[in-house]
Amino acid sequence: MPPTGALTPAYRELIRQAAQGQVIHNDDTPMKILELLKEINEKSSRTGMFTTGMMSIVEDHKIALFFTGKKHAGENMSDLLKERQAELDPPIQMCDALSRNASKEFETILANCLVHGRRNFVDVAANFPKETAHVIDQIALVYRNDEMAKQQNLSPQERLLFHQRESAPVMKTLKQWLSQQIEQKKTEPNSGLGKAIAYMLKHWDPLTLFLRVPGAPFDPLGFFVSIRTVSAVTRLLLLQIPLAGCRPLSGCFRS
Repeated sequence: MPPTGALTPAYRELIRQAAQGQVIHNDDTPMKILELLKEINEKSSRTGMFTTGMMSIVEDHKIALFFTGKKHAGENMSDLLKERQAELDPPIQMCDALSRNASKEFETILANCLVHGRRNFVDVAANFPKETAHVIDQIALVYRNDEMAKQQNLSPQERLLFHQRESAPVMKTLKQWLSQQIEQKKTEPNSGLGKAIAYMLKHWDPLTLFLRVPGAPFDPLGFFVSIRTVSAVTRLLLLQIPLAGCRPLSGCFRS
Protein backbone atom coordinates (compact mmCIF):
# COMPACT_ATOMS: atom_id res chain seq x y z
CA MET A 1 0.00 0.00 0.00
CA PRO A 2 1.53 3.37 -0.97
CA PRO A 3 2.25 5.92 1.75
CA THR A 4 -0.20 8.75 2.29
CA GLY A 5 -0.08 12.11 4.05
CA ALA A 6 1.74 15.42 3.94
CA LEU A 7 5.21 13.84 4.09
CA THR A 8 4.66 11.67 1.01
CA PRO A 9 6.34 14.05 -1.52
CA ALA A 10 9.45 14.36 0.68
CA TYR A 11 9.46 10.59 1.23
CA ARG A 12 9.34 9.87 -2.50
CA GLU A 13 11.99 12.49 -3.31
CA LEU A 14 14.41 11.05 -0.77
CA ILE A 15 13.89 7.61 -2.28
CA ARG A 16 14.65 9.06 -5.72
CA GLN A 17 17.80 10.75 -4.43
CA ALA A 18 18.93 7.67 -2.52
CA ALA A 19 18.66 5.56 -5.67
CA GLN A 20 21.45 7.66 -7.23
CA GLY A 21 23.95 6.84 -4.45
CA GLN A 22 27.52 5.75 -5.13
CA VAL A 23 27.43 3.34 -2.16
CA ILE A 24 24.28 1.74 -0.72
CA HIS A 25 24.28 -0.28 2.51
CA ASN A 26 21.36 -2.60 3.21
CA ASP A 27 20.32 -5.11 5.84
CA ASP A 28 17.22 -6.69 7.39
CA THR A 29 16.09 -6.87 10.99
CA PRO A 30 12.93 -8.64 12.23
CA MET A 31 9.86 -6.47 12.82
CA LYS A 32 6.21 -7.23 13.62
CA ILE A 33 3.07 -5.28 12.70
CA LEU A 34 -0.20 -6.71 13.96
CA GLU A 35 -2.23 -5.88 10.86
CA LEU A 36 0.39 -7.30 8.53
CA LEU A 37 0.78 -10.36 10.74
CA LYS A 38 -2.92 -11.13 10.30
CA GLU A 39 -2.62 -10.70 6.52
CA ILE A 40 0.38 -13.04 6.35
CA ASN A 41 -1.36 -15.69 8.40
CA GLU A 42 -4.42 -15.57 6.16
CA LYS A 43 -3.03 -15.06 2.67
CA SER A 44 0.72 -15.54 2.38
CA SER A 45 3.11 -18.46 2.49
CA ARG A 46 5.89 -16.10 3.63
CA THR A 47 5.81 -15.80 7.40
CA GLY A 48 8.63 -13.35 8.04
CA MET A 49 8.32 -9.61 8.53
CA PHE A 50 11.28 -7.32 8.29
CA THR A 51 12.46 -3.77 8.46
CA THR A 52 14.99 -3.26 5.70
CA GLY A 53 17.40 -0.47 6.47
CA MET A 54 19.36 1.24 3.72
CA MET A 55 22.02 3.92 3.90
CA SER A 56 22.80 5.58 0.60
CA ILE A 57 25.89 7.75 0.19
CA VAL A 58 25.06 10.47 -2.33
CA GLU A 59 28.06 12.76 -2.81
CA ASP A 60 28.55 14.31 0.65
CA HIS A 61 25.16 13.27 2.03
CA LYS A 62 23.83 10.15 3.72
CA ILE A 63 20.20 9.14 3.20
CA ALA A 64 18.71 6.50 5.49
CA LEU A 65 15.65 4.58 4.31
CA PHE A 66 13.52 2.11 6.26
CA PHE A 67 10.94 -0.22 4.69
CA THR A 68 8.80 -2.47 6.87
CA GLY A 69 6.82 -5.37 5.44
CA LYS A 70 7.12 -8.82 3.88
CA LYS A 71 9.92 -8.01 1.44
CA HIS A 72 13.55 -8.96 2.04
CA ALA A 73 16.41 -6.48 1.70
CA GLY A 74 17.21 -7.58 -1.86
CA GLU A 75 13.61 -7.08 -2.99
CA ASN A 76 13.57 -3.61 -1.45
CA MET A 77 16.90 -2.91 -3.14
CA SER A 78 15.31 -3.80 -6.49
CA ASP A 79 12.45 -1.39 -5.81
CA LEU A 80 14.93 1.35 -4.95
CA LEU A 81 17.10 0.81 -8.03
CA LYS A 82 14.06 1.18 -10.30
CA GLU A 83 14.43 4.89 -9.50
CA ARG A 84 18.12 4.99 -10.49
CA GLN A 85 19.12 6.98 -13.57
CA ALA A 86 19.91 4.58 -16.40
CA GLU A 87 23.16 6.32 -17.37
CA LEU A 88 24.75 5.81 -13.94
CA ASP A 89 27.16 2.97 -13.24
CA PRO A 90 25.95 0.25 -10.86
CA PRO A 91 26.30 1.30 -7.21
CA ILE A 92 28.56 -0.38 -4.69
CA GLN A 93 26.32 -2.45 -2.41
CA MET A 94 27.57 -3.20 1.10
CA CYS A 95 25.78 -6.03 2.90
CA ASP A 96 26.43 -9.35 4.56
CA ALA A 97 26.68 -12.49 2.46
CA LEU A 98 23.03 -13.62 2.72
CA SER A 99 21.67 -14.17 -0.78
CA ARG A 100 18.39 -12.43 0.06
CA ASN A 101 20.25 -9.11 0.46
CA ALA A 102 21.13 -8.90 -3.25
CA SER A 103 18.85 -7.60 -5.97
CA LYS A 104 17.86 -10.19 -8.55
CA GLU A 105 16.81 -7.51 -11.07
CA PHE A 106 19.62 -4.96 -11.03
CA GLU A 107 23.40 -5.16 -11.10
CA THR A 108 25.39 -3.89 -8.15
CA ILE A 109 29.07 -4.06 -7.25
CA LEU A 110 28.95 -6.32 -4.22
CA ALA A 111 31.01 -5.64 -1.11
CA ASN A 112 30.68 -7.93 1.89
CA CYS A 113 31.28 -6.95 5.47
CA LEU A 114 34.76 -7.79 6.77
CA VAL A 115 33.54 -7.45 10.35
CA HIS A 116 31.18 -10.40 9.74
CA GLY A 117 34.12 -12.51 8.63
CA ARG A 118 36.10 -11.41 11.67
CA ARG A 119 33.19 -12.15 14.01
CA ASN A 120 33.16 -15.80 12.93
CA PHE A 121 36.67 -16.13 14.34
CA VAL A 122 35.82 -14.20 17.50
CA ASP A 123 32.94 -16.62 18.14
CA VAL A 124 35.28 -19.64 18.22
CA ALA A 125 38.27 -17.95 19.86
CA ALA A 126 37.90 -19.90 23.10
CA ASN A 127 38.43 -23.20 21.27
CA PHE A 128 41.11 -22.02 18.82
CA PRO A 129 42.92 -19.13 20.60
CA LYS A 130 46.16 -19.20 18.63
CA GLU A 131 44.64 -19.47 15.14
CA THR A 132 41.88 -16.94 15.72
CA ALA A 133 44.30 -14.45 17.29
CA HIS A 134 46.39 -14.58 14.12
CA VAL A 135 43.41 -13.83 11.86
CA ILE A 136 42.05 -11.09 14.11
CA ASP A 137 45.46 -9.43 14.35
CA GLN A 138 45.83 -9.38 10.55
CA ILE A 139 42.39 -7.87 10.03
CA ALA A 140 43.24 -5.28 12.70
CA LEU A 141 46.10 -4.09 10.49
CA VAL A 142 43.61 -3.36 7.71
CA TYR A 143 41.41 -1.37 10.10
CA ARG A 144 44.47 0.55 11.29
CA ASN A 145 45.35 1.39 7.70
CA ASP A 146 41.84 2.60 6.97
CA GLU A 147 41.90 4.80 10.06
CA MET A 148 45.16 6.32 8.83
CA ALA A 149 43.53 6.99 5.45
CA LYS A 150 40.68 8.80 7.21
CA GLN A 151 43.07 10.85 9.32
CA GLN A 152 44.90 11.91 6.17
CA ASN A 153 41.57 12.78 4.50
CA LEU A 154 42.48 10.77 1.42
CA SER A 155 40.26 10.84 -1.66
CA PRO A 156 38.65 7.53 -2.72
CA GLN A 157 41.36 7.00 -5.33
CA GLU A 158 44.14 7.88 -2.88
CA ARG A 159 42.59 5.55 -0.29
CA LEU A 160 42.51 2.75 -2.86
CA LEU A 161 46.19 3.20 -3.69
CA PHE A 162 47.05 3.38 0.01
CA HIS A 163 45.23 0.10 0.74
CA GLN A 164 46.77 -1.56 -2.29
CA ARG A 165 50.19 -0.63 -0.94
CA GLU A 166 49.63 -1.29 2.77
CA SER A 167 46.69 -3.71 3.09
CA ALA A 168 46.89 -5.87 -0.03
CA PRO A 169 50.07 -7.69 1.14
CA VAL A 170 48.44 -8.36 4.51
CA MET A 171 45.31 -9.80 2.91
CA LYS A 172 47.31 -11.85 0.39
CA THR A 173 49.32 -13.46 3.17
CA LEU A 174 46.16 -14.03 5.21
CA LYS A 175 44.43 -15.77 2.31
CA GLN A 176 47.44 -18.06 1.85
CA TRP A 177 47.40 -18.90 5.55
CA LEU A 178 43.65 -19.62 5.49
CA SER A 179 43.99 -21.87 2.45
CA GLN A 180 46.88 -23.79 4.02
CA GLN A 181 44.83 -24.58 7.11
CA ILE A 182 42.41 -26.57 4.96
CA GLU A 183 44.69 -27.86 2.20
CA GLN A 184 47.35 -29.10 4.60
CA LYS A 185 44.71 -30.55 6.94
CA LYS A 186 45.76 -28.35 9.84
CA THR A 187 42.12 -27.58 10.56
CA GLU A 188 39.06 -29.81 10.48
CA PRO A 189 36.72 -28.30 7.82
CA ASN A 190 33.59 -29.04 9.89
CA SER A 191 34.95 -27.41 13.05
CA GLY A 192 34.03 -23.90 14.08
CA LEU A 193 37.40 -22.66 12.85
CA GLY A 194 37.04 -24.56 9.58
CA LYS A 195 33.65 -22.98 8.94
CA ALA A 196 35.01 -19.51 9.72
CA ILE A 197 37.84 -20.09 7.24
CA ALA A 198 35.42 -21.41 4.60
CA TYR A 199 33.28 -18.28 4.92
CA MET A 200 36.25 -16.01 4.36
CA LEU A 201 37.53 -17.95 1.36
CA LYS A 202 34.10 -18.32 -0.25
CA HIS A 203 33.39 -14.59 -0.07
CA TRP A 204 36.96 -13.36 -0.53
CA ASP A 205 36.29 -11.17 -3.58
CA PRO A 206 33.44 -9.11 -2.08
CA LEU A 207 35.24 -9.01 1.27
CA THR A 208 38.26 -7.40 -0.42
CA LEU A 209 36.49 -5.10 -2.89
CA PHE A 210 38.16 -2.16 -1.11
CA LEU A 211 41.44 -3.31 -2.69
CA ARG A 212 40.08 -2.93 -6.24
CA VAL A 213 37.36 -0.26 -6.33
CA PRO A 214 37.68 3.38 -5.16
CA GLY A 215 35.32 4.22 -2.34
CA ALA A 216 34.39 0.62 -1.54
CA PRO A 217 33.73 0.15 2.19
CA PHE A 218 34.58 -2.98 4.13
CA ASP A 219 32.87 -2.16 7.43
CA PRO A 220 29.23 -1.02 7.70
CA LEU A 221 29.37 -0.69 11.50
CA GLY A 222 27.95 2.84 11.58
CA PHE A 223 25.10 1.76 9.34
CA PHE A 224 24.21 -1.26 11.48
CA VAL A 225 24.15 0.92 14.59
CA SER A 226 21.76 3.28 12.79
CA ILE A 227 19.33 0.62 11.60
CA ARG A 228 19.15 -1.13 14.95
CA THR A 229 18.72 2.16 16.83
CA VAL A 230 15.83 3.29 14.64
CA SER A 231 14.27 -0.18 14.70
CA ALA A 232 14.42 -0.32 18.48
CA VAL A 233 12.75 3.08 18.79
CA THR A 234 9.96 2.29 16.32
CA ARG A 235 9.38 -1.37 17.21
CA LEU A 236 6.64 -0.76 19.78
CA LEU A 237 5.04 1.94 17.65
CA LEU A 238 4.99 -0.13 14.48
CA LEU A 239 3.55 -3.09 16.34
CA GLN A 240 0.26 -1.21 16.60
CA ILE A 241 0.40 1.02 13.50
CA PRO A 242 -1.80 -0.02 10.53
CA LEU A 243 0.05 -1.00 7.38
CA ALA A 244 -0.88 2.23 5.61
CA GLY A 245 1.20 4.11 8.16
CA CYS A 246 4.24 1.87 8.19
CA ARG A 247 6.22 3.31 5.36
CA PRO A 248 6.08 7.02 6.21
CA LEU A 249 6.76 6.24 9.86
CA SER A 250 9.70 4.03 9.02
CA GLY A 251 10.61 6.84 6.75
CA CYS A 252 13.72 8.51 5.45
CA PHE A 253 16.44 10.65 6.94
CA ARG A 254 19.13 12.74 5.27
CA SER A 255 22.32 14.12 6.73
